[in-house]
Amino acid sequence: MTSASAPVTPASAAAVDVRGVWKRYGDTDVVIDLSFDVHPGEVLGFLGPNGSGKTTTMRMILDIIRPAKGDISVFDGPPGVEHQDRIGYLPEDRGLYRDVKIIDTLTYFGALRGLSQSAGRARARQLLDEMGLGDAAEKKAAELSRGMHQKAQLIATILNDPDLLIIDEPFQGLDPVNAELLKGVVRDQRDAGAAVIMSTHDMGDAQTLCDRILLIDEGKRLLYGTVDRVREAFSDGAVQVSGKGIPTDADTLDSVTDVHEVDGAVRYLIRDGATPQDLFRELASNGTHVEQFAVQAPSLDEIFIRTVAGDPRAEAVR
Repeated sequence: MTSASAPVTPASAAAVDVRGVWKRYGDTDVVIDLSFDVHPGEVLGFLGPNGSGKTTTMRMILDIIRPAKGDISVFDGPPGVEHQDRIGYLPEDRGLYRDVKIIDTLTYFGALRGLSQSAGRARARQLLDEMGLGDAAEKKAAELSRGMHQKAQLIATILNDPDLLIIDEPFQGLDPVNAELLKGVVRDQRDAGAAVIMSTHDMGDAQTLCDRILLIDEGKRLLYGTVDRVREAFSDGAVQVSGKGIPTDADTLDSVTDVHEVDGAVRYLIRDGATPQDLFRELASNGTHVEQFAVQAPSLDEIFIRTVAGDPRAEAVR
């Protein structure tokens, strides 16, 4: 897989600029000296394990909570309620008013973001039709399926055509059809010039949707850069082999940490300190009949595993 678009070289000021930010709860630092930015017309994939500080960081950008140290700039100024007309936020824990008609809920959310009642209602009906929910406009949220509910929630997030879109696990639990539909919405927002911060656990989504990625763990930045640059830094980290008698147990090879079969071949993740040549020598000494031996850049999934485990290659894109 490749990244969604060519690496972004923004000419405009950052929509969000985070510099040296710390956040502590009690005696625990949950965000530690974190810096990054996101520009109009790009999707920044915000990655990390559960509890790594992603949601806390997004809430600081939204001024829901305040950092202990460091600076956050949103549209060249401090975060605050004055930006709410230009921001769309889709939290991971979300919900609509269960006993209110969807069209009325969306009209209300539009009013909160500065739209008149008539403009908000018209915009809501347009987006409901575009997402295949036109027939559900008069239904209450309690009557919607999970997929319909999630699409309606995303409509509420983009009603005001935000300049900054912050979305937390937007595709979690969706069937493939609805997931693709919502991915198209994210791309459309990016292509229209919005800056998008997208938190996701799905590395496939990050690899195909994001222009840049930011990986944090225990509040610290581990990887930061374009998808292509990150994969290039780990360019010798994976090998795909086909042939006869190919070992599929990582414990039998000193040079690898992970093995899995893919498309009739075997894919190896090279151990830190080892090289593809070490693997080739091991296979030859085991009597393996190698027909194809291809060094490849690891997927983001594999890079994620290696980085959290402390792979020094991450230093090049930290």
